[in-house]
Amino acid sequence: MILTVDIGNTHTVMGLFDGEKLCVSIRIASDAKRTEDELEYYIEELFAKKGFDVTSAEGGIVSSVVPNCTKPMAKAMEHLIGKKTLVVGPGMKTGLSILYDDPKEVGADRIVNAVGALTRHKAPLIIIDLGTATTYCVVNEKMQYLGGIISPGIGISSEALFQRTAKLPRVELTIPPKFLNTNTVDAIRAGLMFSLIGEMEYIVGHLKEELSMEDAPVIATGGLANVLKDHTKAIEYYEPDLTLWGLKTIYEKNTPLR
Repeated sequence: MILTVDIGNTHTVMGLFDGEKLCVSIRIASDAKRTEDELEYYIEELFAKKGFDVTSAEGGIVSSVVPNCTKPMAKAMEHLIGKKTLVVGPGMKTGLSILYDDPKEVGADRIVNAVGALTRHKAPLIIIDLGTATTYCVVNEKMQYLGGIISPGIGISSEALFQRTAKLPRVELTIPPKFLNTNTVDAIRAGLMFSLIGEMEYIVGHLKEELSMEDAPVIATGGLANVLKDHTKAIEYYEPDLTLWGLKTIYEKNTPLR
C-alpha cells in the first residue's frame, strides 16, 4: 500500500492506495503547530478507525503548499512506515514538461493535480481546483504544462466580506434558490456563488479560445467543486480525489521497480 498526503492551506487530505484501488481518504485541518509526534499519532489513529493499518504501507509521498507543515508531516510518515517519504518538488519525474518562466514557482498541488487528471482523462485538458485559492491549469497534447490562472478562493472572498463590513454575516456556501434575493443571507450567497460560476465560465471560455482547445475537457476538484458542478457548464468532470491519484502516479514514477 502507498500512503499519499496533500497539504493545502486549509485542509490536508490523506489517502491509502492498494494497487489501483484508493482504499480510503481522510481530510483533516492543516495546522503548522502540530509536531511530528502528534501527526504520527493522528495519522495512525485516523486510519485505524477506518479499518486500515497505515504502518503496513510500503511507501509514502507528500505534496505541500505550506512549508512549515511539510517537514513534520514527512517525518511522521517516515516514522510510521519505516521508509523515507518522497516530497514533491523540483527534479521529480512527473511526465510533464513545465513551461512556466520559472518552473520552481509552480505550486506542488497544481502539478500533482495535472498528473492526476492525466491518469483519468486524455490531454489537452483544463483543471480547476476550487480550494483556498481557485486555480486553473492547462496541459496540452504534448504533455506540456502551459501555465494557468490563480484567483482568490470563495472562502477568502466570503471571509473578507464578513471582516470588512459591520453588519454582513458569515454564510454557508450553498447555491441560493434564485438570482435576485430578498434576504441578506441569500443575497450574499448569490453574490459569492454566482460570481465564481461567472468567473469559471468566462476564464474557461477564453482559455479554450486563446489556446484553440475547444474540445479540451474541464476537470474540477477541491472542496466546492461538488457544490458547483451541477450549476455550470464550465465543469465537465468532477474528480474529488484528483490530487491523491496524482501523488500515487508520481510516487510510482520516482520509485524503482520492486
